[in-house]
Amino acid sequence: MKDRTKLIIILSSFIAAYFIPFDRIQIQKALVESFLMLQEYAREHVLFCLVPAFFIAGAISVFINQAAVMKYFGARAKKILAYSVASVSGTILAVCSCTVLPLFAGIYKRGAGIGPATAFLYSGPAINVLAIILTARVLGPKLGIARAVGAILFSVIIGLAMAFIYRKEEQARNEKAIDFTIGAEVTMRSLWKNGLYFLTLILILIFAAWGKPAQPVGFWNAIFQIKWYITPALLGLLGLEMWKWFKKDELSQWVSQTWFFAWQILPLLFIGVLIAGFLIGRPDSNAGIIPDGWIQAALGGNSIRANLLASIAGALMYFATLTEVPILQGLLGNGMGQGPALALLLAGPALSLPNMLVIRSVMGTKKTLTYIALVVVMSTMTGLIYGGIF
Repeated sequence: MKDRTKLIIILSSFIAAYFIPFDRIQIQKALVESFLMLQEYAREHVLFCLVPAFFIAGAISVFINQAAVMKYFGARAKKILAYSVASVSGTILAVCSCTVLPLFAGIYKRGAGIGPATAFLYSGPAINVLAIILTARVLGPKLGIARAVGAILFSVIIGLAMAFIYRKEEQARNEKAIDFTIGAEVTMRSLWKNGLYFLTLILILIFAAWGKPAQPVGFWNAIFQIKWYITPALLGLLGLEMWKWFKKDELSQWVSQTWFFAWQILPLLFIGVLIAGFLIGRPDSNAGIIPDGWIQAALGGNSIRANLLASIAGALMYFATLTEVPILQGLLGNGMGQGPALALLLAGPALSLPNMLVIRSVMGTKKTLTYIALVVVMSTMTGLIYGGIF
């Protein structure tokens, strides 16, 4: 950590301690709310979402050859293939805006271009099949279809825009990566073994993180009922693969890289969750420093302001997978417009304050601000158009 950063942290802490009126009830409630939100996050997302994601990120970093990443996601990759795979990844992973971060960091570290990497970063939490189905069922088919189409298009457009804006930096970065991979060693394991290993890791993430559906009927609930039979079986299969196919030093490197991602990401996530809890609070708690009534009052109609505020509010709030639907149901019932509702759906699941802090640590402040601006502006414009039509 640089001395300047340390100084900023010390000064910020001093100013907060000196000026924040801790004796006020609302401030005390917001502080308690921030720790309650952190506890909820730790209980519901760390063990069964983030931990598997960290191990997948570590595996990508160690066991996927950098030349292979460059082939499919680098500067010389076929754009149609790269963006097609990145833009529909959310239909497979069904992760939240924080769980996707270790996976994004893993492929970006291995040399993926900024375009496909950010397309993956957006699509991972945004194109969740269960969330889209629930949106259509609870909020109406028009909003569900608009969310699905908008999320897929957003991931591609945002990725292409990031690749164009930072094309010179990416060219230099990709040349270094290509030079680095010349003469790189290729793993001795067969392709099907590596494929099965990664498939096992992904399935563990999917089933361990499978949430309980709002309505306990149908296919989604059936999967939830058997998830704790499937997940241990997959863990047993993973243990067998590690014992049969991997050397001890490879496993040591895997654990080391997993720890690297955990140490890089978790502290920032926890800080971000605390700040988000203090400012906005948990859904339906109304205990954050910013009252829910302010947000609801500002999101009526279909003005540019309403859509912009919905996009910004969605970008700052943390939505666990599927929680955005009941929150929006309540906001729509309190007068929120259809356009701002779609704007929040397109910006909210893909961004959050904790998410932003980690993205900055991976690809820098300038690129992070550009990514956030693209998501917010596109969500605002899409909401405005949708609200004008419907």
